[in-house]
Amino acid sequence: MNGEDLYLGNLYQRFPVNIAKGKGVTVWDTTGKEYIDCMGGYGVALVGHCNDRVVQAIREQAEKLITCHMSIYNDTRLNFLKRISNIAPTKLSKVFFSNSGTESVEAAIKFSRKYTGKSGIIAMNGGYHGKTFGSLSVTYSEKYRKSFQPLLDGVKFVPPHTPSKIEEELDNNIGTVIVEPIQGETGIIVPPEGTLQEIRRICDANNLVLIFDEIQTGLGRTGMMWAGQHWKTTPDIMCLAKGIAGGLPMGLTLCKPEIIDNMKLGEHSSTFAGNPLSCSAGVATIDSLLEDKLVENAVNIGGIFKQGLLELKKNHKIIRDVRGLGLMLAVELRFDVRNVLLDGIKEGLLMLYSGRNIIRLLPPLVLDDEKVLKTLEIMDRILLKEEERRNVK
Repeated sequence: MNGEDLYLGNLYQRFPVNIAKGKGVTVWDTTGKEYIDCMGGYGVALVGHCNDRVVQAIREQAEKLITCHMSIYNDTRLNFLKRISNIAPTKLSKVFFSNSGTESVEAAIKFSRKYTGKSGIIAMNGGYHGKTFGSLSVTYSEKYRKSFQPLLDGVKFVPPHTPSKIEEELDNNIGTVIVEPIQGETGIIVPPEGTLQEIRRICDANNLVLIFDEIQTGLGRTGMMWAGQHWKTTPDIMCLAKGIAGGLPMGLTLCKPEIIDNMKLGEHSSTFAGNPLSCSAGVATIDSLLEDKLVENAVNIGGIFKQGLLELKKNHKIIRDVRGLGLMLAVELRFDVRNVLLDGIKEGLLMLYSGRNIIRLLPPLVLDDEKVLKTLEIMDRILLKEEERRNVK
C-alpha cells in the first residue's frame, strides 16, 4: 500500500488500507476515506483513537520527561500506580511494569515458578498468551508452536471448560494454571457459569498459582472492569496490556504480594518499563474509563450491538453463532471470513478475524448507537453479498 513491505519481514497478514489518522471509533485513510474501526488495533484503542485526555496527558508529559528508568523514582509513575491500585482486585496489590502483553505473561510465569518452586503449568486448549518463548509455551495453537520446539517443559493443555481435567493432570511438578477468562484469539469463547469458580477452588485446594490473562478482556472491555468479575473470581496473578496506556506500549503483571516478594533483586527487569510517557497516558486512560463511564457504555452499547448481530443471524444463514460480552463480540460464519473482511474495508468498516471463520469485533469503548447502527447496516450488505457469492439460500 505504501512501500512498507519493501522493508518489513513477511510476518503479518496485512489489509489493503493505509490509515493516516483517527478519532474516537473512526479512522481515515490517506485518501480521506472514513472507516468505523471495529478492529481497534486488536483492542488497543480501548478509550478511542486520540482520546482527548490521553493526548493532553502525553503532550504535557513529553515536554517534561519522557524516560526514567525503574531504578529512579518518578511522581508520574507513582500517580499511575495509585490509579491502577484503586481499580485492581484488592489482593493484587503489587505491580510489575513491562511493555506488552507477552512480556506481562513472561513475568507471570517466572514469578509463579519462583514462588512455587515448580516448573509445570496447566494451560487451556485454545488459549493464546503471546509468541515469545515462555508465553508461546502456554499458547495452544500448533501453527504458532511447531517451528520453535522445544519450548518450556512440563506444560499440559486441557479442555477450557472442564475443570475436572485439571485435577486429572495434576502431578508433583505442576505449580501454575493459566486461563483467559474469555478466550479471544480462539473466537470469543465465554465459559459456562461455574467454570472459573471451580478452577479457583482446584487451585486453592492444591496450592497452585492461578494466572488470569486479562490482556484482551480487562479494563472494561466485557462490561466489567475485569472479566473475572462476571464470575466473582480473582486470580493470584493478572496480566494486562493492550489499551492500558491509551495506545502507547505498556504491560502490567499484578500480583499478590507474597508471590512477587519472593523474587530477588535483579531477577527480572525491563529497561523501558514504567516510563513516564506511558504512565501519564495510563492515568488518562483510567480517568477516561471511570469519569466518561466507558465500562457502563460497554454494557449498554455492547448489548445493543449484540442484539443487532442476533437479528442479522435470523436473516443470514451464513451466520452460525453470535457470542461475547460487552464490546468483545464474535460472529461465527459457516465459511471463511476473508471476503467479508475485505468487503467491509470497501464499505468503510474494519473488522478482525479469529481463525478462518470468525469475525472478531473489538471496537473502542466510546462506540455509540449511531455507529452501531451503521456497522450493522454495512454487515447486513456484505453478508448478503457473501451469501450470493456462495449461493447460500
